[in-house]
Amino acid sequence: MDLSNKTILITGASSGIGEQAAIQLAQAGAKVCLIARRAEELQRIQKAIKEQAGQAFIYPADITDPGQLKACVTLILAEHKKIDVLVNNAARSIRRPIVESLDRLHDYERTMQINYFAAVNMTLHVLPHFLENGAGHVVNISTMSTQVPIPLFSAYLASKSALESFSRSLSMELKDQGIDVSIVYFPMVRTPMSSKTAIYKHMKMLDTPTAAGWIVKAIEEKSYRVSSKAGLVANALLNTAPTWVMNLSRPLFQFMDKRLKNKLEADL
Repeated sequence: MDLSNKTILITGASSGIGEQAAIQLAQAGAKVCLIARRAEELQRIQKAIKEQAGQAFIYPADITDPGQLKACVTLILAEHKKIDVLVNNAARSIRRPIVESLDRLHDYERTMQINYFAAVNMTLHVLPHFLENGAGHVVNISTMSTQVPIPLFSAYLASKSALESFSRSLSMELKDQGIDVSIVYFPMVRTPMSSKTAIYKHMKMLDTPTAAGWIVKAIEEKSYRVSSKAGLVANALLNTAPTWVMNLSRPLFQFMDKRLKNKLEADL
């Protein structure tokens, strides 16, 4: 897919992967519509893109607020003749054991609110426009952690798994009406969100420009799934031998956490 003059909506575009994806897509000739809560950060990114002769439009909004989301999409559709791609990138992650979440249902509610409900709501608001044009592409951002058994992120992973199931249904129902769907399964990426967990300082992670390239690839190739080879293998093993994989993974993650904690303590 040639990205020249394609109009692409990106949520969570004020930092991290969303910011880098906006820059790379603009460099490829796309018109990017940047959505996030922080207007000043969107202005910074818009300025950087325009300095490189790119096209960027900003729409500050809290997409967990249905009223703000509807107003945002309405404004975008009024200002742009055709929308080609929606990238549901905005997300929240929480790292906490389940036994420490017994009185924290709000952790699950908050992750579902942004990671799932906001993404679905964005998609539902843009879909009529896509269907009217007979073409459109929804790119939903997920995580490699749904492809393997991962502890400590139950709220985050549940929300991403829900979004994946929605994505499959969306593709099955509307592919023959011109609606393409992609799911991007990122491994750990060094972003402001992942940096909040101190022990991840010493973990090997994907850098944000490389991660953003996966989104560009999904849009250009219209791939249903963009994933690491490790994620594909782990997912295949989990589906064919779940008990064995779960039993093997449990001590490995316990060892990894212990090693990362030891490295962090050595820095002090």
